[in-house]
Amino acid sequence: MGMTMSQKILAKHAGLDSVREGQLIRAKLDMVLGNDITSPVAINEFNKAGFSGVFDKDKISLVMDHFTPNKDIKAATQCKQCRDFAGKYDITNYYDVGDMGIEHALLPEKGLIGPGELCIGADSHTCTYGALGAFSTGVGSTDMAAGMATGEAWFKVPAAIKFNLTGTLGKYVTGKDVILHIIGMIGVDGALYKSMEFTGEGLKSLSIDDRLCIANMAIEAGAKNGIFEVDDITLEYVKGRVNRPFEYFKADDDAVYAQVIDIDLSQVKQTVAFPHLPENTKTVDEITEDVKIDQAVIGSCTNGRISDMRIAAEILKDKHIAKGVRCIVIPGTQSVYMQCIKEGLAEIFVNAGCVFSTPTCGPCLGGHMGILAAGERAISTTNRNFVGRMGHVDSEVYLASPAVAAASAIAGKITGIK
Repeated sequence: MGMTMSQKILAKHAGLDSVREGQLIRAKLDMVLGNDITSPVAINEFNKAGFSGVFDKDKISLVMDHFTPNKDIKAATQCKQCRDFAGKYDITNYYDVGDMGIEHALLPEKGLIGPGELCIGADSHTCTYGALGAFSTGVGSTDMAAGMATGEAWFKVPAAIKFNLTGTLGKYVTGKDVILHIIGMIGVDGALYKSMEFTGEGLKSLSIDDRLCIANMAIEAGAKNGIFEVDDITLEYVKGRVNRPFEYFKADDDAVYAQVIDIDLSQVKQTVAFPHLPENTKTVDEITEDVKIDQAVIGSCTNGRISDMRIAAEILKDKHIAKGVRCIVIPGTQSVYMQCIKEGLAEIFVNAGCVFSTPTCGPCLGGHMGILAAGERAISTTNRNFVGRMGHVDSEVYLASPAVAAASAIAGKITGIK
């Protein structure tokens, strides 16, 4: 019986010739990731278990991104605990204020994850790195602690859904629209504990940034991971970034899938997820009522990359956001931040009346830098719109692409862009 991409990666890292759906395996890890929220819990468990060292100081990444720059004393204390741990064990990939970024934008940019590799992270959106042909998935902080100490983790081998992509994306239609379209189609539990595997001629239409966004939100369909077949676009991106040998895998022709779904990218439209689930989607031309907004957020681990900044700036250039609307623009990394300055995008954002922020996850999880009050409504390029996600339980979050978010900020209500 043939294997899927994910199954091949898991088999290799478990030292097995093959694995099958539902099998429990112990596999060697290429990267263990934590942030300023999840790492302190992992560090406490690491110490409680009596571990005296890490398995490889080069294969652990600690990124201070959620509540940084520190929003309060508790946040400062959490970051200090991570900082002290990184210093004690000489962790190579420790990123703090000034050189950090939003973790799932930073690690691909730094070449810390490569094709065919196996990564766990104490953050649910660790599935982002499947865009590069890696198997990456979110785990709890206890698993992170064990991973840091042993370099291994237990996995139940997932079944897979194959997404066969054809066609080409239309203008101002992006990877965000694709994944919202898919989640709207299959639901938030439509891929429960499965691998979402993307292949087909349509891959040529998807940039790495599109793929990173799609893989990032695989968890919003309940998936264990999302993964893209490695092609020339992938290899061009990792060239000069991933400075170590890697092996990538293609699914066998006789691989078994729980389901095969065909997606014609040319038929995907600008899409918005209404409260309070990512599956509650409508295309912009299906929105008949005026959905007025108080805030727009452009950024996050989903849409904080330079292509996202460019498309938002293109729409905002020589325009101004609507009266009564707050627009917060957050580049995903320091590199993206600098590129925005060099290209004049930062000036466009400020002239349009936006706030241009240092990289942070802040508003996405209702942490800081854009909390909503009761009755307020935001359109956001983030990945979740659960009740109370961005602040008060009586606020609302609508998920969209940077193009739709920027156009909506100008209009003062949710709108598409031609």
